[in-house]
Amino acid sequence: MTKQLRRNISETALFVRQCLSKPEQMGAIAPSSRGLAKAMARWVSADPKAVVLELGPGTGSITEALVARGLTGHRLLAIEKSPELAVSLQKRFPGVRVITGDAWDLENLMDLHVEPGHHVGAVISSLPLRRFKPEATESLARKIKAILRPGGCWVQYSYHLGSDRPLGTSYFHLLSSNVVWLNLPPARVSVYQKPLSEPSSN
Repeated sequence: MTKQLRRNISETALFVRQCLSKPEQMGAIAPSSRGLAKAMARWVSADPKAVVLELGPGTGSITEALVARGLTGHRLLAIEKSPELAVSLQKRFPGVRVITGDAWDLENLMDLHVEPGHHVGAVISSLPLRRFKPEATESLARKIKAILRPGGCWVQYSYHLGSDRPLGTSYFHLLSSNVVWLNLPPARVSVYQKPLSEPSSN
């Protein structure tokens, strides 16, 4: 048995355990495919001072694609609510800062873990937005907008293949929205950009 196959089996077993023990936290029915991971990771900023924030990394399929693009150390911060998944991620990606925490506590987590002089250039999210209460989704969208630099991107995938936008994304410009068919199940990757400037209140 190859090392990659053993790791895939281990990740799948961990994923299944999490689905059974904490179904409310797991928005996926299977780990993300390489195609979906690459479609998410391609939007990261090349700016060396731009932090990429990953929300809900799970077993690390998308984290692996982000690391493959050269994101380690201070540039990649992964926030995972499940302590078991966070420990697994840190072992698998020792060069990535994995934080056990809640995405709705973004402001405090950013104050604690983003170094002075750096900013968040992209948010890569696997959180199941459509499973949250409307007010929770709106709240998260506002928090993401607050921590993103102007022009920064929020990359979100969903198993909902319709073109209607989730709550809260009206605060952003829609840059791209495409379906990745080679995923189980197929998923839509949408990219929302924070405006470079806020509209005048006059």
